[in-house]
Amino acid sequence: MTVSDSTKVQDARKEVAEMNASARTADELMQGITLTLNRHMLKYNWVGFYMLEPGANPPMLVLGHYQGAMTPHTRIPLNQGICGAAASSGQTVVVDDVSKDPRYLACSLETKSEIVVPVFVRGAVAGELDIDSHFSAAFGPDDRSLVEYCARLVGERLEKSR
Repeated sequence: MTVSDSTKVQDARKEVAEMNASARTADELMQGITLTLNRHMLKYNWVGFYMLEPGANPPMLVLGHYQGAMTPHTRIPLNQGICGAAASSGQTVVVDDVSKDPRYLACSLETKSEIVVPVFVRGAVAGELDIDSHFSAAFGPDDRSLVEYCARLVGERLEKSR
C-alpha cells in the first residue's frame, strides 16, 4: 500500500467517524458511508449495503444505499454469490480475483475483486457492506479494517434504533 493509499484510508475513516457522530439515523449513516468510501477510495468502484429483509422466507438480502453503476442484483438469496456467502457464514469475504471464484454473481465485466463484510445487530447478521473494484487484489489489510469499521458502526447504530 502506498503512502497515498494509507492516507486515503485514514481520511475516509476519520470522515466516517465524524459522520457517525452527527448522523441522525442508521439509514443516514449508511448513505453517508457509501458516498464517503466511493469518493475517498478511488479503487472502490461500487459500494453498497444489502440488508436482510425482515420475515423473508427464504432469507433475502435486499439492496439499500449504494454508489456506482446500477446492478441487476437488487435481491440476493443467502445461498447465492459472495454476498450470500458472507451473510450465511458471518465472516468477511475477500476475493482477489472474482473470475476464479464460482460463487461470484457477475454484475459488471469490469469487476476484478470484491470484499463483503457482514453487519451484525445483537450478534446476528442483519446485512452487509459490499464493495467491488475494477482492480485485482484491491483489498488489503487496511481496506479490510476500514470496511469492517464501517460495518461495525452501522450495526451499533441499528442496535440503538431497534
